[in-house]
Amino acid sequence: MTMTLQFLGAAEEVTGSCHLLTLNDKQVLLDCGLIQGSKADAMRNYQAFSFDPSQIDAVILSHAHIDHSGRIPQLVKSGFTGPIYTHKASAELCAIMLKDAAMLQQRDTERLNKKRLKKGLEPLQALFDEQDVEQTVQQFIPLNYGESVQVLPQLSLQLSDAGHILGSAIVELWINEIGTRKKIVFSGDLGREGMPILDDPEIIHEADLVLMESTYGNRLHRSWQQTIDELEQIFAAAISGSQGNILLPAFSVGRAQELLYLFHLYAKQWDLSRWRICLDSPMAIEATKVYINNYPVMDDDFKRFTQQHPGEHPLLSGVEFIQSTEQSMELNEINQGLIIIAGSGMCNGGRIRCHLEHNLWRPECDVIICGYQAISTPGRMLVDGADYLTIRGKPVKVAAKLHTVGGLSAHADQAELIHWYQQFKHSPPLVLVHGEQQVQQDLLAAIKASLSQPAAMLAAKQGDKLNLSALPELVWL
Repeated sequence: MTMTLQFLGAAEEVTGSCHLLTLNDKQVLLDCGLIQGSKADAMRNYQAFSFDPSQIDAVILSHAHIDHSGRIPQLVKSGFTGPIYTHKASAELCAIMLKDAAMLQQRDTERLNKKRLKKGLEPLQALFDEQDVEQTVQQFIPLNYGESVQVLPQLSLQLSDAGHILGSAIVELWINEIGTRKKIVFSGDLGREGMPILDDPEIIHEADLVLMESTYGNRLHRSWQQTIDELEQIFAAAISGSQGNILLPAFSVGRAQELLYLFHLYAKQWDLSRWRICLDSPMAIEATKVYINNYPVMDDDFKRFTQQHPGEHPLLSGVEFIQSTEQSMELNEINQGLIIIAGSGMCNGGRIRCHLEHNLWRPECDVIICGYQAISTPGRMLVDGADYLTIRGKPVKVAAKLHTVGGLSAHADQAELIHWYQQFKHSPPLVLVHGEQQVQQDLLAAIKASLSQPAAMLAAKQGDKLNLSALPELVWL
């Protein structure tokens, strides 16, 4: 039996998750994500897939974030007609997020083609449209955690809670050969222990191969209590000045809901009654509704509060939902007293760009960066100390107080990644994905130093193909 696994995305980078599993004449994709980052990175999405989409038998999706799900409609448009297995909450979130992505694709492609035509270049087609998304949604097979399903005669699947965002999953795969059985565990994006709303990532003990994300593989997050104290200090300082606004660029799924919950929990402690809290993101608003409807898969504290206070939902108290563009623009006429949560989380699109244009140059304002910032994104430029940010083609001075709150990350840090891997028996072969090159090398060194016995491990490179028949050895084809 021919068994290979090829790494086609999120290899030495944190974007575009995509891995191709081949079992004889059958092919299954683990994730099919959009490549995000710089304009040059985004252009890579227009390249043809390195495989024939019509020959893919199934897709297994770890979670709804666009860097894991965003090219599935493009896959469908290109001929993929098979099932898409994912958690039921991820399927609900994808219906929202992929529709939004389609609208952005249309808009961005129109803008890009105006520039291309001026240069005498051929126009590009949008990667996909809303009709492609509608077809994609019909192909979803929603699953519950712990539910076993037969993907192929020789391949079975089970999802376990990854604790990253609602519906995020650790993918457990069993491959049945003649007389043997191999198990592959793909971490997806791993969350953290003790974070609000979600349960902790599940511990898995058995595997013949582990694919593990490594986003924060070379750093340690602040503790949860230190993070709460840090936020309290930021709000206290802002209140004492009381002359500006606070902007929080946030991912519409996961981070936005986490912030709403924190504002509910600490409203009195942080003296938030003085502030007008606005969630300025139609997609985040829709995603929040999905969170509310799926409270049974949340952690015990969140479930308990939801059940005991039916008229006071923790994601709805004390916040204004800003839906229309006109309402969003009106916020920019207000110079102080606003806390604005808006996408995109890396400041490379969405309504946060407009709010930064009106507030970033004001030293009395605050910007709280509370999520991963990919290389070359405006958010990364802010974190790296840029003096100016280009918005709508014009430079905007960075004078607002900038705070990077790493403790809010939904990704496990180095210690948490090592701990999760150490729970596997017999130190199975490990391949790192979804991490920047140097970060992965630092994590590999730290893992090796933590083990009492040697283990085969490395970071996957773009296009690498692993011979699964050779396990436990890592043999590349």
